[in-house]
Formats: sequence, structure tokens, C-alpha cells
Amino acid sequence: MYDVALEDHLPFPVWQNGTISPCVNQLLLGSLSHAVIAITSACYISVLTHIASSLPIGWGFRAASTLLMALMFIGDLVLVFELQAPGIYLNVLADGCGVLAWLVHFGAVLALQRSMYRRTRGPALFPVLLILPIPNLAFILTAYVQEINHLGVLQPLQVVRLALTVTRAALVLVYILGYIFPCYRTQRDLLSCNAEDTAPLIVTFEPDGGVTVAEDGCSWLSRLLYLWLNPLLRRGKRGELEKPCDVFQLPHRLRTKAEPERMCEGGTQRDVKLLQVLHKAFGLRYYLLGVLKLVASMLAFAGPLLLGGLVGFMETEGAPLSKGVWCAVGLFASTFLAAVLRNVFVYEVSKVALEARVAVISTIYSKALKVSASALARFNMGEVVNFMSTDTDRVVNFFNSFHEVWSLPFQFVLALYLLYLQVGVAFLGGVAVAVLLVPLNKVLASRILENNKHMLLHKDGRVKLMTEILFGIRVLKYYNWEEHFTQKIAETRKKELHHLKLLKYLDAVCVYTWAALPVVISILTFITYVLLGNNLTAAKVFSTLALVGMLILPLNAFPWVLNGTLEAKVSLDRIQRFLTLQDQDLTVYYSQVCPEDPLSAVEMDQASFSWKQSEEDDSISVPDDKTEDGSLKRSFYLHGSLVAVVGKVGCGKSSLLAAITGELTRSGGEVFVGGREQGFGLAVQEPWIQHATVQDNILFGRDFDSTFYQAVIEACALADDLNILPGGDQTEVGENGVTLSGGQKSRLALARAVYMDKEIYLLDDPLAAVDADVAHHLMEKCILGILKNKTRILCTHRIEFVDKADVVVLMDNGMIVKTGTSFHKACPLGSLNRNFVSREEEEANEPELVAELKMFGEEQKQMGKLSWAVYCSYWRAVGGCIAVAVLLSLFLMQASKNVSDWWLSHWISHLKDNTTELVSLSADPLLTLTFLSPERLINLINFYMTVYGSLAATNTIFTAARAFLFAYGAICAATVVHKRLLSSVLKATMTFFDTTPLGRILNRFSSDIYSVDDSLPFVLNILLANVFGLLGMLLVMSYGLPWVLVPLLPLGVLYYQTQCFYRHSSRELKRLCSLTLSPVYSHFSETLSGLSTVRASGHTASRFEEENERRLEQNQRCLFSSNAAMQWLDIRLQMIGVTVVTGISLIAVIQHQLKSIDPGLVGLSLSYALSITNLLSGLIFSFAQTEMQLVSIERTEEYSTNIPQEPQEASTEVLESWPEKGRVEFVGAVLVYRPGLPNALDGVSLEVLPGERVGIVGRTGSGKSSLFLAVFRMVELNQGQILLDGVDISSVRLSNLRSRLAIIPQDPFLFSSTVRENLDPHGRHPDFRLLDALEQCHLGDVVQRIGGLDSEVGERGKSLSVGQRQLLCLARALLTEANILCIDEATASVDHKTDMLLQKTIREKFKDKTVLTIAHRLNTIMDSDRVLVMHAGKVVEFDSPAALCQREDSVFQKLLRGGEDRV
Repeated sequence: MYDVALEDHLPFPVWQNGTISPCVNQLLLGSLSHAVIAITSACYISVLTHIASSLPIGWGFRAASTLLMALMFIGDLVLVFELQAPGIYLNVLADGCGVLAWLVHFGAVLALQRSMYRRTRGPALFPVLLILPIPNLAFILTAYVQEINHLGVLQPLQVVRLALTVTRAALVLVYILGYIFPCYRTQRDLLSCNAEDTAPLIVTFEPDGGVTVAEDGCSWLSRLLYLWLNPLLRRGKRGELEKPCDVFQLPHRLRTKAEPERMCEGGTQRDVKLLQVLHKAFGLRYYLLGVLKLVASMLAFAGPLLLGGLVGFMETEGAPLSKGVWCAVGLFASTFLAAVLRNVFVYEVSKVALEARVAVISTIYSKALKVSASALARFNMGEVVNFMSTDTDRVVNFFNSFHEVWSLPFQFVLALYLLYLQVGVAFLGGVAVAVLLVPLNKVLASRILENNKHMLLHKDGRVKLMTEILFGIRVLKYYNWEEHFTQKIAETRKKELHHLKLLKYLDAVCVYTWAALPVVISILTFITYVLLGNNLTAAKVFSTLALVGMLILPLNAFPWVLNGTLEAKVSLDRIQRFLTLQDQDLTVYYSQVCPEDPLSAVEMDQASFSWKQSEEDDSISVPDDKTEDGSLKRSFYLHGSLVAVVGKVGCGKSSLLAAITGELTRSGGEVFVGGREQGFGLAVQEPWIQHATVQDNILFGRDFDSTFYQAVIEACALADDLNILPGGDQTEVGENGVTLSGGQKSRLALARAVYMDKEIYLLDDPLAAVDADVAHHLMEKCILGILKNKTRILCTHRIEFVDKADVVVLMDNGMIVKTGTSFHKACPLGSLNRNFVSREEEEANEPELVAELKMFGEEQKQMGKLSWAVYCSYWRAVGGCIAVAVLLSLFLMQASKNVSDWWLSHWISHLKDNTTELVSLSADPLLTLTFLSPERLINLINFYMTVYGSLAATNTIFTAARAFLFAYGAICAATVVHKRLLSSVLKATMTFFDTTPLGRILNRFSSDIYSVDDSLPFVLNILLANVFGLLGMLLVMSYGLPWVLVPLLPLGVLYYQTQCFYRHSSRELKRLCSLTLSPVYSHFSETLSGLSTVRASGHTASRFEEENERRLEQNQRCLFSSNAAMQWLDIRLQMIGVTVVTGISLIAVIQHQLKSIDPGLVGLSLSYALSITNLLSGLIFSFAQTEMQLVSIERTEEYSTNIPQEPQEASTEVLESWPEKGRVEFVGAVLVYRPGLPNALDGVSLEVLPGERVGIVGRTGSGKSSLFLAVFRMVELNQGQILLDGVDISSVRLSNLRSRLAIIPQDPFLFSSTVRENLDPHGRHPDFRLLDALEQCHLGDVVQRIGGLDSEVGERGKSLSVGQRQLLCLARALLTEANILCIDEATASVDHKTDMLLQKTIREKFKDKTVLTIAHRLNTIMDSDRVLVMHAGKVVEFDSPAALCQREDSVFQKLLRGGEDRV
């Protein structure tokens, strides 16, 4: 086009040969009108879809004519290349736009056929769009007819082009007729335009209480400029975006329910190939979006070429004004269209990515519910949650980078070709360096990928360890292990930081090459060009500079895009591996043949089971591999009978129940369960409680039946507990039931099972954690009462109830040893002392603690802009000196770059002045010779090149300094922030951990620390570069064209207002995204924890999937609004950029006419202006992203400074041997968990003598556990004192106090490391001591069997049974040298025989020490020196058991009688 214009000496002529010129016709009437059609049609492609019952015939004609129109343009394009006529590029551009326009319009027509418009004519805008290209068509037809009349039919191809154009005109007519006459198939269709399945033409949005639905039903203009988002942004500016429900509903296409269905269409669930399914579900639409990317990329290259034309116009005196005007118009049109197309592309791709995200997460969740337990055992919970979080994010991010994979090489090749056109072979000088850097980039990319992998491995290890620490924080504090675990975390963090450091320095090399490359390539290109004997002109220089800028982007971005693709591939493979795990196939697991006895509910015949998958027994080591083997065919579980399963710890009772529910792998024999489709009522040994209200936990998704509900509450002895709870059954029990005591959790889980109303009940030791009264109540009212007509299989250690069973099963070592109809027949264990009483198992938080925990409360979301304290804390973390050095190096880097560019324009202007003088002096050849001799010319060029080269070298030095200083600062900040956070959290009070969900704390250590390590430095680096870049650019532009300040000032105000309007909402939307993401992951973790209960209950899985969809949709709503807000801002910033480019172009043209212009400075200003759009949008996005990432600093800072801390100071230093005697004295001790609550300890005064054994008894909430909490200072006393050997414990350093006491807590928590580390983390004892302690706790054989002291105990000790874990905790206490031992229900899950032996061990080993025991079985404290009876926080009785038994009014005697009565 530019060449043709030069031939005519009049670029872009409007009128030619008595008609409009082909240039204007094809460019304005053709290409521009088709671009408008494409953009407008694109807005309707994702319109709300319905299923059409019938369709007016007119739609079919319109779709067909649109598709044929695109084919006509493709045909014409082929003929253009064949003919090679003048103006070929003009025709290619016009035909290309035509193909794009009609293909996009075809997609829009197809979408509208299935939308609310299908029984109407469609949007009224469509006929207007069709009229736009008609003038172009008319002029083309006229031109072709004239040409054929002139030349005759000598060129048959020209005649074919005429035929194609006539066909196009006919198709336009067909389309218009299809619009005017829709041709409804029936009269009913004509009348039902808004009936049944069609939405009204004016869409009203009603879902979720009138919340607006985003985007659906909006006009094309509203879609293009995101006007539909304005109400949301206004709400954000007013500070009203506080809750997820404040944002818009998702468009119907993005609703979560639609995605899994779309995924299911893409592949069978048996052998899912995730990539193929994603391809089938989203591929076509996603690939079509690539067309927009292609056109936008091509339009971007029009800028440098038109810039060259404009600067050439400036350099030529007397050049026609029309040439300058057309260059300015071309710059406006190309930048405007490129901006709009790029915006539409990014927005539509983000929508596809959101759809894919829902599909992948839902698929993973669904798979987790179906996968067999043995297959799932390959992964720990953290890994499975990672599939849903990190891996899914990486796969979804690939949607954003895939189109870059092909477009970046395309842009690179195109930039090279255009460079060749500008400077010939000289471009090879600069490109050679760029090409040499490709291997370097490849090496860097591979090293970065490798280090990233290692860093993530160490991060996973750190987060896993942190998870365990938080789960076992109570145990950690009791044992004073904070320092040891801080050290462990520090070691893992050190390894993580080592790889992070390498990663940051490699990043710094990449940043250095990225920033220095444009300057180096420019220098080498220009020097080569000059050395080849060419003269530099402003047009060539600034076109080349702009093209070099465009060349750098693909060169530097490609390794990152490649990395993203590789990461996505790795994550896709990881998810794929999970999806191909074997599902639970119950039809194969259970026998389909009914047993001979029709009354049999469960029958096993020679059945053996394993916790492992049979084909992989060798590869998976599960130490507690238990096998149940019924050696005889028995129908021992009759319908309606009570079966008691007994046996010692670790004999396989829990595994037997898991075998019945199908959680194990059946490796032989047959299993039959009657009515298994209905599911089981399962109550597992470790109660699984949902983060919901008490009522929701009991109902478990079933309908509320008031009568039955009350009966269940009564049967499970929950009525009194509900009276204690502040909100009754509407009290929210928190994560994993943290606000309930152990016994309450156990009975709540039992109530849930009972309310399910199943035919078969599997009850795993529900009586272990309750006192005799409650145990009798549960047995009589629940197991033998409300469940009397059900089949009940009860595993228990409470042998006093076994006689009431119809069948007794004795197990040993994973085998069913014996069955019988009475206890003594099945279990000839001799006479046993069955004098039991148990207190309700309490966690350290007494029921009173619950009073303030009616609700955990949602995580507090900070409102408004970030405070300066956040910025200051990051500045301090980086280090003041480093931060100043980074800013200084950035300033010098930018200044040297701008000065080198200015020097280049000065060089060109100077050359131009010399050339002008040369022309004026040409009358005197001698003078000319002396004025510009060859030597002087060479010296002049050498001078300019030397200065230019020196400036460039200086720039690269400052660039390197900035990159490496920044990397060092980021490492410093990452180290400091994590260290402060860890120290603060581990020193927090127990109240903080009891009232804060674990996921919330863990979020700080995982995603927030990841942001501080990686994401924040990355975006902050970009932000600072953008800020300094923009300042430099504005200074140079103002210097080169002072008049540019006139449009810049109002545009600057507009820019500021726009970004302020956006930032308020973007900040809140980001916070809402974080806030709604935690519930998705916590629900998934919760589901994985209770998988056996969920699956056993039958049809509950679908309800859990729906809950996952609901939570996910909340998060998607916030994400979608956040993405849309970014594009809202982007289109406005792009328009400001377009205005700046157009303004500078017009000012340059006007000043040229006034002859007051320096082409060099205009070229420099324009080359800067061309990139101002990207810089403006980059600046606000990087600023918004930095603010979003700084939210992580805000969140870590909150936990580093604002959480309640345990007092660390000490006023009394104690000896190493303290407390030598073991005297414990309470003096008027008052303990209140919260202001306004009743006293947990109410004036307790007592003295325990040295070496005395004291048993502590009392009802739930009497203050027993509060005594231990007070002694260990887990909660500080409000009044009074506790003295150990006469020393007030409040004056002793906490670490000293806790290390001198020993406790066997009721929660048998183990860390997932070796047996050795769980016993002796500090490594203070030799092996023989450890083995001796294990032998005394009857664990020697078990530990040897699983591999000795260095064998792993599994995640949270899962390789051992609950009873075995309690024994291991007892072994810890045996190793201690403490003179005071506190035992808190240490043998609740141990069989009676083992309990007797353990009591003997405790008596022998701690005979000279003070022992305080919270009693579970009264026989364990009958030989105590004294018994302490507590009630309502007060001491009721404190005397020897014998003395208390003799007193008629003794509370202890009543407890004792209560126990005997029940036996």
C-alpha cells in the first residue's frame, strides 16, 4: 500500500479515475467495516444458551449465507495470490478481514440460534452490520465491470473474481430476506416468543435473592466496554463489596453445574484422558479465539511501519499533507483495532479458563469420592489437595499461554522480515546476539524449572510438617517441643530458600538479558548499517527501534511460556495419575449370590482383606497391614442381632468394619452384605465431625423429622450437652468439632449414624469415651433401644456390656479366632474386674469454652486500601539500604536508556543538518571538500558511535545491578517474613488455636508465604520498572514535543480517576477470591478425612458434590468479576493510549506544516508513544497485582504482630533439678476462659504432697482438665497461685516449667516421622532405653514388626491403631525424668487386660513421683493415696478412697455405686 502510494506521488488518494480510490475503498469501506462486524459479532458468541424445540427457517438461511460468504472471501484470496496484481497486500488485508468477520458472525448466528433470541429475528444491530460492507461491494463491482469492459475477457481469473463478488451480493440479499421473513414453522411458534423455554427480551435477573447476573442479556456496546460491570465497581468504590454474595452471579454458561456435564460428554469415567476431555469440551471455541490473537498480532506490526511513513513525511520538506494525515489515521485505526481485539481475546480466554477450572476441580472431587481406599493410600491428604489447588491452577494457566506458544514465533519471524525491509542485511548483526542468547535462555529455563521443582518439594515438606505441628500444637506445647520443631522447620526452609535463591539469581540473569537486549541489538544493528556505508535517517532509526522492541518480547517471553507449558504438562500428568486410580467397585467386591439363610445380614466365607492393592503389595508398605480371615463359612451377623467384636489393641476390629463397608481390598473368599445399596450407619473410632452446626451434623443432609430427631438426641444422651452449648443445636462446632469435647464428638457422630436410619449399623467403640451413666444410657436407649430392630456390629473394650450381645466375636492378629452366643464362650479371658467409671473425654477446652465459640466466625477480611504499615513492614524486611540501592539502580538504568535514545535522535538531527549545509555549499567544491572531508566524516561517525556505545554499556551495568540487588532483597524479605511468622504462631496461646481454623493459619504458611517468596517480588519488579519507564517516557515526549502536554494533562487526570475507580474494587475482589478459596480446599480436606463415613452412608456423596459445586461457584463468581474488572480497566487504558498516539501524530503533522519540527525528536516521541498503551495498562495491572500480593504481607504481618502470645519473660530462675520434691499447691486458683463466662476453676485450694498419687474425678465440665491446663500454663490464672515446691509457676519461664513436667495427654497425637523421633525428638536417650520403654508399654513386638525404631509411623501415626498410639504416648512419659506426672485418660482406647498391665507399669515406674490422674476407670485410681472430686470448678472432696467410701454423703461413693449398678 505504501509502495503504491509512492508511485502515484500521492499516498492514500481519496479519488482516482473519477471514482473512489481502491485504497480508500478496501481500507476504510472494506477492512474497517468487516472489523466492526467481527468485533460486534464476537460479543454474542458466548450468549446464554437454551435447548431449542423449534427454530424459524430464516435462521438457517442466515447461517448458510454467512458461512458461504466466508468461503467466497477465501476463494477471492486464492485468486489474488494467483493474479499477483498491483495492490496485492491491500486485497489480502481486505479479504482477510472479510474471512474473519464472516466466520465470527457465523459463530454468533449459531450461538443466537440456541439462545433467548431463537424465536425472534435476533439483535436489531445485525441488519445494520450487514449494510456496512454494501458500499464496498458496490464500488468493487463497478471497478471489475469497468476493467472487464476495458480489457475484455482476456483474464478469466478476473471474471471469476467478478462472479464471486456477484455471489457475495446475492448472499447479502439472502441474509436480509432471512432477517425480514423469519418463516416460523407453526403458528404456535409465532405466538410463543416469550413462552416456555424462552427468556423475555428484556432480561430480568432473579437468582439468589435478586443478585444481578453478569453479562447475560447485555447489548453489544455494554459487552465491548464492560458497562454492565459499572454498578459492581461503584459498589466497590463505596466500600460495599464485603461478602461473596455482593458480587454478580455468574453468566449461565459459566455456572458450575454445566461444566462436569460438559466434561462427561467428553469422555467415559472409566478411563479418563483429561487432555482429550478438555479438548473435546472446550477445544473448538478456544481455538477459534486464536484467530483474534492472530489479527491483533498482525495489527501490532502496522504501528512501526506507519511510524516510519510519518517520520519520512516529517523529513521531506514540501511533502503533501494528505500523506501525513493518512499515516495519522492509519496509526489510530491499527492501534484502536489491535486494542479492542486483544481485549476481547483475553476476556474470552479467561472465561474458557474458568470453565476448565470448574471442570477439573469437580472431576478431581468426584474421583476422590469414588476411588478405593487402598488406591488412595498412595497419596497423603496434602498431595491430593495439591491436585485441586496448585496442579489445577497450572493446568488452567496453560489456557492463557497456549496461544502464545504459536503466536510468539510468528511475531518473531514477522519482526525479522520487517527489520530486513528497513535496514537490509544489517539486521543480522543485532539478531545474531539475540539468537546466541536463545541457548542461554534454554539453559536458564531448564535450570529454573529444575530449581522450581526442588523448591516446591521442600515447600511441600515444610507445609506438611507445619500442618502436623498445627494439628498437634497442644502436644507440642505440653512437651515443650517448640524449639525442636522450629529448628526442623528452619532446616526445611533453609533448603527451600537455597533453591529460591538460585531461582531468583537465575531470574535476575533473565531480567538483565531482557532489559539489556534491546539496547545491544539496536547498537549492533545501527553500527553494522553505518559500516556497510549507509546513511541513517530518522524514519529508518525509529521504525527499527520500534521493531526491535517488538522482537525482544517473543525472544524473552518464549522460555517462560515454554516453562508454563512444561509445568502444565507435569501437573496434567499428576492429575491424570490420580484420575486413573482404581475406583471402588462394590459390585465386584460383594458377592451377588444370596446366602442360604435368608435372615443373614452379613456373611463372610474364607474372606481375607488387605489395606493394600493386591497387585502392588510389594510397592506399598503399610505396616499395619491387617487381614481378616474367616476360616469357616459363617453367617454370624443375623438380621436384627447385636454382634459384639472384642480383642486386644491392634487385633483388627476397626479393619473388620472397614472390610464390611468395602474400604479394604478383598484378596480372597466371599463377602455378602444384605441391602448394602442403602448404606450403613457408621460411627468410626475417631469421630469425624463437619464444620457445621450440631443439627446439620446430625441430619447429614436428610430431611428434618422433629419427632425422630428428638428421639435420637435423647437416645444419644445429647440433651444435656445441647443445653450447655450457647446456641443449642444451632451451635457451630468448628473445624473437626474443635469446640466439642472428645465424648461429645463421639456421641454426635453416633447420633448422625442413628439418624440415617439404616438397616446395618457399624459402631467402632462409641462407649470408650463416656462415663458409666452415659455408657449405660447409650447401651439401653440407643444400641438396645432405638436401634433394637437393626443389625448392629459393635467393636468395644467395655466388656461389661458384651453379655447383652446376641453374638460375640473374638479377634486376634487380624483373624476371627472364635464366635459364640455368650461372652464367656467366645472370650475365656477369666474373671475381670469390671468396675468402670469414665469421665466424658474432654479436650483442654472445657464446655464452658464453647460459650463464646457459637460460631468460629468467618475469616476477617481487611477493608479499604492497604495501610502504610504494610509497605513499611516489607521495606524493613527487605532492608533499608538494599531498598535504597535498588531504587537508585533503577533510576540510573532508566536515565541511561533515555539518554542513549536521545543521543541517537541528536546524532540523526546532526547528520541531517550537515547534509543540508552540504547542499547549500555545493557551489564551491573546494569549500565542500574542506567542510566534510572523508576523515572528518569518519571521525564524526566514530565519535557518535563511541558515545552511543558507552551509554549503552553503562545502561547494561545499571541493569545488572538492579536485577541482582532486587533478587538479594527479595531473598532477605522472604527469610525475615517467614521467621517472624513462625516464631509468632508457635508462641501463640492455645485459645488462639482453639478459635482459629487450622486452614486459616496454614494459608499463611503456604499460599501467603509463596506470594512473599515468589509472586510479590516478580510483580513488584515489573511495577518499579514500569513506574521509572513511564516517567522517563513522559520526560522525553515532553522534551521532544512540548505541545503533547496539552492532551497529556487531561488524559493523566482521566487515567488517575479510572485507576482509582478500578483499584477499590480490584482490591476487595482479590480479598474475596482468597476468602472464598479457603472453604473450597477445607471442604475437600474435610471430605477426604471423612471419606469412609461419607461413602458408607450410601447416597450422601452426591450431596457433598453439590456442596463442593456451591462453594466453588462462590469462588468462581469472585474470580470472574475480578477478571472482568481487569478487562474493564484494560479497554479504557488502551483507549487512552490510542488517544496519545493519535494526538502526537496530529501534533507532529501540524508542526511539520508550521516547519517547527525536529524529525529525530518526533520519531523518538512517537516510538515511545507506541508503547505507552502497554506501559499504562502494565503499570496499573502491576500496581494492582502488587497490592493484591501485598495482601499476603498484610496477612502474615497480622499473625506476626496481632495474635495473643504466651508470656515469655521470667522473674524467677529455677535450678535444673526443680521441682525436686514434686509438691503441688493450688492457692485460691480462679480460671476464666473468657470474660463473662462462669469460672472453670473457682477458688481451688489444695495441696498434693511429694510422691503422692492423686486421682481426679468429676462430671463433664467440673474443671478436671482445667487443673492440668492451669499447671502447664496453657491458660493463665485470673486469680490465685499455683506453687511447685513453693515456687509460683507464673514467675517461671514457660519452657522451664513445661520441660520439668510430664503429661500423657488424652489425644494420642504422633508426628509423621520415625518411632524414635516420636519418642525422643531431642535424641537424649540411647536405643536400649527407648526399646525398654516400648517393652514396658507392650509395644515392643509391634515396633519390631513395622521395622524397628527407625520405621515411619505414617501420617499422624496412621500406621498404628488408636490404642497403640496411646501406648506410644505412655512410653514418652516413661522416658521422662520429671518428678510430676499428669495422666489425662491415657488408656481410653486400650483393652481391659492391657490397661491392667499398664496401670501396674505406671505404679512401678512412678512410685516415688507425684502422679495426678484424671480417672477413666475407677479401678485405676482405687489404689491412689487420695482422690480429688471436682464439681463446677470447685473442690468437693479430697481424701483417701477408703475414707471417701466410708462417708455416706460422699460424691465419690455415689460415682462408685453408679459404676457398680451398671455392671
